Amino acid sequence: MSINVYAVATPFVIVLALAEFAYCVVRRNGYYSFQDSIASMGTAVMNQCVNVAVALLVLPLFTQLERFAPWRLDVSSPLSLVALFLGVDFLFYWFHRFGHRTNIGWAAHSPHHSTEELNYAVALRASVTQRLFSFLFYWPLVLVGFPPEAVLAMVAFHLVLQFIPHTRVIPKLPRWVESWLNTPSHHRVHHARNDAYIDKNYAGFLIIWDRMFGTYEEETEPCSYGLTTPANTWDPTAINFQAWARLVGDAVATKSLWDRLRIWVMPTGWRPADLPPRSLGYWKQDGVEVRFASTELPGVRGYLVFQLFASMPFMLLVSHHASPLSGWQKLCLSLLLWAMATAWSGMLESKRWSMPLEFTRVLAMGGAVTLWLTWASAPQTWSALTAAWLLVSLVWLRVAHGSASRRAQAHHVLG
Repeated sequence: MSINVYAVATPFVIVLALAEFAYCVVRRNGYYSFQDSIASMGTAVMNQCVNVAVALLVLPLFTQLERFAPWRLDVSSPLSLVALFLGVDFLFYWFHRFGHRTNIGWAAHSPHHSTEELNYAVALRASVTQRLFSFLFYWPLVLVGFPPEAVLAMVAFHLVLQFIPHTRVIPKLPRWVESWLNTPSHHRVHHARNDAYIDKNYAGFLIIWDRMFGTYEEETEPCSYGLTTPANTWDPTAINFQAWARLVGDAVATKSLWDRLRIWVMPTGWRPADLPPRSLGYWKQDGVEVRFASTELPGVRGYLVFQLFASMPFMLLVSHHASPLSGWQKLCLSLLLWAMATAWSGMLESKRWSMPLEFTRVLAMGGAVTLWLTWASAPQTWSALTAAWLLVSLVWLRVAHGSASRRAQAHHVLG
């Protein structure tokens, strides 16, 4: 089994997401908001690079653990594959529960819950730090004899399957299906911040684990999605590290050495007794749900949609096994994709630095990728397409920047 399931599954994921988006547009059900979707997709492109990098980092560790396995299981048989899948699904339940029930787990996992929507764009908004925790939870499967490559590939396949329940489009299924499968209805409960739904339905594929271990809750009331203390930003760096910053801050601030050591594994929200209560935002004001929205730069929506589709080939240059790029080139391109998602968030929040950052990112990415493809003797068509993207992007940015500047001047005069 190849460990690069992500690149293989990418077309399926994109087609399913576009199909859901088209359906929601036709039905006008409001299940997608532009700002949230762009922020989620920008983060998703960035995270795909992290998934592959973490898998490659964990593989040597699993290979060393394999030496202690009493035997090596043959994964060419259907029975072994089913056993491996069930093992991954079972361990995922406990990893997911750890991610909600401990401070360090929640710091890693909470970015996935930071969006106030639930759709297939949301499914792709993963945490950059969670993936390392995820892979490290599956080492027992290596010790019982499953090959490391097969374990990592099955983890990736299992992750792709979890994409499917992230939707409001699919209603409740027949009871006999709902009784054993983690359906969209069950996963809507998991993503909801309603008091009755918090910390429920951790399952990946089989809901039976929640039923067995007392964490199951049926969908009975409308769901409100997101964190009880909203992130209130589209910035991927802030979203990924807000909770970590609060946790590290508490560990540094407390005078108790014991609390400084145990804060990481204490129940989510626990703080040392010598620290004052933390005042954080809440998702309701006067009993009414309040959702985050921002004032974006004028005229950037078309540009952002164009860049979203254009970013997919760059993502594949990092994640696909047939990429002609070297390791250090993939690392540099991953950092540029992070800068891309950051610039997009700044445009959505009208940050003054967003346009200069995007100009720099486009120039650096276009120039570097063109050069790297030339060095790798890649087909000239690829370099030509990259150059065309660079030219269109720079012209579009120049026009958008000029339009934004004129509108700002006009507003200033009128004001």
